[in-house]
Formats: sequence, C-alpha cells, structure tokens
Amino acid sequence: MAIAPILSWEGLGLIQGNGWLFQDIDLSIGPRDRLALIGRNGAGKTTLMKLIGGLIDADRGKRSVQPGTRIVTLEQDPFFTGHDTLLDFALHGALAPARHEVEAIADQLGIDLSRKADSASGGERRRAALARALASEPDLLLLDEPTNHLDLSAIEWLEAWLQRYSGAFVAISHDRTFLERLTKATLWLDRGSLRRKDIGFGGYEAWMETVYAEETRAAEKLDAKLKLELHWLQRGVTARRKRNQGRLAKLGEMRAQRAAMLSPQGAAKLALATDDAKSKAVIVADAVGKRFGDRTIIKDFSLRITRGDRIGVVGANGAGKTTLLKLLTGELAPDSGTITLAKTLEGVMIDQQRSLMAPDKRIRDVLAEGGDWIDVRGTRKHIQGYLKDFLFDPGLVEARVGTLSGGERSRLLLAREFARKSNLLVLDEPTNDLDLETLDLLQDVIGDYDGTVLIVSHDRDFLDRTVTITLGLDGSGRVDVVAGGYADWDRMRKERQQARPVARPAASTPAAPPPPPPARKAKLSYKDQRDYELLPRRIEEIDAAIAKGEAELADPALYTRDPARFARATAALDGLRAEKDAAEMRWLELAELVEG
Repeated sequence: MAIAPILSWEGLGLIQGNGWLFQDIDLSIGPRDRLALIGRNGAGKTTLMKLIGGLIDADRGKRSVQPGTRIVTLEQDPFFTGHDTLLDFALHGALAPARHEVEAIADQLGIDLSRKADSASGGERRRAALARALASEPDLLLLDEPTNHLDLSAIEWLEAWLQRYSGAFVAISHDRTFLERLTKATLWLDRGSLRRKDIGFGGYEAWMETVYAEETRAAEKLDAKLKLELHWLQRGVTARRKRNQGRLAKLGEMRAQRAAMLSPQGAAKLALATDDAKSKAVIVADAVGKRFGDRTIIKDFSLRITRGDRIGVVGANGAGKTTLLKLLTGELAPDSGTITLAKTLEGVMIDQQRSLMAPDKRIRDVLAEGGDWIDVRGTRKHIQGYLKDFLFDPGLVEARVGTLSGGERSRLLLAREFARKSNLLVLDEPTNDLDLETLDLLQDVIGDYDGTVLIVSHDRDFLDRTVTITLGLDGSGRVDVVAGGYADWDRMRKERQQARPVARPAASTPAAPPPPPPARKAKLSYKDQRDYELLPRRIEEIDAAIAKGEAELADPALYTRDPARFARATAALDGLRAEKDAAEMRWLELAELVEG
C-alpha cells in the first residue's frame, strides 16, 4: 500500500511579471522523502520552496497538507530585523522551539546566541537560523542553501544530523557533495515545468543529459530546435561532459606532478637545481610564522607555488584561511620566515563583492565601459559573444545590474574579473549564489586559465574538481600541504587520526574509563567539559553494543535465515565501530587540552 503524502500541490501555477513562472505543476512529498530541488538561477527554485512552505500564495492550484504536519523553512537570507540577540531570533517564529532545544543545537554548532543580531557575522546568523529550524521538530524541513556561510565542520555536523533525521526534507544547494550524500530523489525545475525522478543527486547529470538528448531528437524531427534553450543547443550537454572529463584527466596529471614534488613531511619543494623550476616559482614561503597576540595562526609553513598551480585553502572558520591568503599575496607580513613574490606577479581578487557594481549601471557599462568590445586578457572580443561565454542571453547587454538575480550578479562579477589581464587569481568563496551550471562554467574557466589560482572555499566538490594542491588548516598553526583536492586532504587527515596510538582494552576485559579531568589544568568550554566527563561512559556502552552485535553475527545461519536482518546488523556494527573511534579520538583530543 502506497504511503500517503504529507504535502501535495495539484495544478500549481504562479505568474511573475508578464507571464507564468511555472504552471500545471503536480508535486507530492512523502513522510521520509530526501529531495534535491535543482534548477538554473532564475528558474524559480526559492519561489517554489516558499509555495511548498505556504509562505506565499499561488495564482493557481490546490495545496494539501496532512493535519498536524510541522513545516519549517530555513531561508537563504533570514530576516533578523527586530531581534536584539541571536537567541531572541532563534526563539521566535511560527513554530517557536523550546529554549533548551535551541541552546543544545547551538552548543553543538559552536555559536554564542547571546551575540547581538545586528553585529553577527553571516556564519553566526546561519548557525542561529539552523538552531531555530532544527529545534522546531519539523516533519518537513525546507532548506534553501543550508551550507552557505558554514565552515567544513559545521557542514559535516549538519549532514550527520540530517542522516539521523526521521522526517522529510527538500534542499536547494550548490554543494554537490552535500546533495550526493543526503538525497534520495531529485526534483528538477526546468523551463516552467517540474520533473521528479527517484534517484539522488548523484544520478542527476546523467538523467539531465538523457532528457535533453531526447528533446533534441524530438526537435530535429519536428524542425523546432528553437524551442530548446539556446544555452543547451550551443554548448551541447554531451560535449560539456567530454570537456569536463578531459579537464579532470588533465587535473589528475597536474596533481601527480605536484605529488612528486612533495617531501614525506608534506612541505612542497621543487628540484632547486633546475633553472626551469626556479623560473616557474611565483610565490615562495619559507618557514613562515604568524601570531596574533598569544595565538599562533601559522607556524613553520613552507611552500613553493609555481606558475599554473591551483591552490585550495580549507579549514574551519577562524582557523586562519584569510590570514594565510593575505600572507601568500603579500598583503600581510609574516612574523618569522619569508614570503617572496615574483616581480611580474599581477593579481586579481574575486571576493563576491557584488555591491561594487552599481544597480543602475548597464551590463555594457560593467564589462566594456559602455562600448561594444572588451579586452579579455589581451584578446579582443565582442561583448555579446563574451556574455554568451558566461551563459547570459546576449540581448541582456542593455539590462541594468539591479534587474539581475543574486546568482546572475555573481556571474557578471566573474565575467568582469576574468577579463582582466593577470597571472594570479585569488577567489574567496567564489561558489556562493552560483547555480550548478555556472559552477561548471567556473571550473572550465579556471581550468583554461594559464596563471596561478588561489581559492578559499568550503565547497568540497568544487575543490576536488579544480585544485592541484590543498592547504588544510586545523587551527593549531599547522598547515597540511597535500597534492590533490579536498577528498585527498580529508583522507590524509583521517589516516593520521587512525595512526595515533589509542589505548584499547583487551577483548576479554571491560574498558576501563579514563580518569576524571583535573579541572585546574585547563579551561574547557561547557560542551568540552561535558564531553570529557561523559565520553568514557559512552565508550563503555558502545563496547557492550559492539559485543552484542558481534555475538549476533557469529550465528552462521543468520544470513541464510534472514538476509535483511544480517545486513542491518552488519551496518549497525560498522556504525558503532565508527562511533567508538570518533568518541575515543574526541576524548584523546580533550585530554591533550587538559594536560596542556
């Protein structure tokens, strides 16, 4: 028997401007759905999300919701006006959550809710909004760009929370890794219609190509190619995938070359005996250190960046990413060691400051100072052709910046900055507000750029597809130098954690709890103190559960008698072992803090 949906729309339609944004949309959401909502910038994803949440009214259609269903929306830009503190914001809303629930989640996210709302950073506001949404105990959770302004540790925490979550959710996100890990079905909003396929985001691109290929064949038969989007007819989906595969193969070769230059300690070094290696060096850091007060931000960091390198910088908020970027570009002087920049270095900083583009300016003014031609790194191009390169309709050349969406303004900023003559590009969170197709374009442009690129980003998939070296900061001052992308750094980090000695009790004896913390030796946060005190007991509980699971799986007839139960027990045992490893590692880290 089919499970009844908790929410549905029949014949949904909405007029925007002079026409329909979408119409005749049928949509149903089940009680355990994990849905990715995909579509280009301007397709209406956020608007559709608001219609699902009942925040705006439709012009046509019927919305049905099961009685008692709690629907909570995490908006991309929550409205903080009128709230004194972040806690004040988090405790208000249509479904006001309990204070202790909000504070518990905020503690796990590492956010001080006593901060004034008007002075809080984007990351602090995003965490406060998450605390309010998750603490509201929703049956249906609507997430609009939930990873924006979050660092990697917060993103991973949110992923773990959603994996345990028993309700349904719909997510709009440019973070491919987030969507691939969590979603089980995809809603594709395209040219006013909505398609659904019960595959996670990992299968979306193959499905999209199949749909467009079928439409292309139909259009050829009907001699109606103009009915398809100009973007797809000109670029070709299959050609784009082949180009991406070629670019990733080239990236793999570059990573292999860079890996050969890394010493076992992880400091990037070139064979200094060759003149060619010396001439290619554009930034050389030697034993660099930087402190602010008593805190060490960077220590003993060495790296030789060569022409053509793509460097990714990752780490938690506050770990020192911006400081490292400023050191590498010469904006900030080190306290120890040296930073040497090539005399010919000419950099361009792309930091998503859309406010620098006045709303009343035309696109022609922004790109070509009112003319018809633009100089693109030494090559003269017509402005309309250049607009097509960045997925704009050439007819928009006279449009005002103020009429563009946030994602379109970001794309225009990229088009302007990439045109400038340079041999160093510095990109600070370049993926914010970009749709997935523009991210593909950005990867193409970076891949074709013949200079050096420095990228600070929390977008794991984007880094995996673009960078040759990853610089990973853990907040202690150490900088890991890894040939490859985010996944390579994350794998190295986990291997290092597993290699650390962990005192494990013999299988025949119960695990002895670590001694209680000597409070006088360290100043721990409330959460750290509780973890330090409670984790030993939790580790004992996990050991007991592991022993029980191993005993169950020891039954040789279990698999043949009940394969489904065998699979569940195996998966549960793997989860317990992973939880135990994480708990032991967490306690060891806290013990080091206490002893230090």
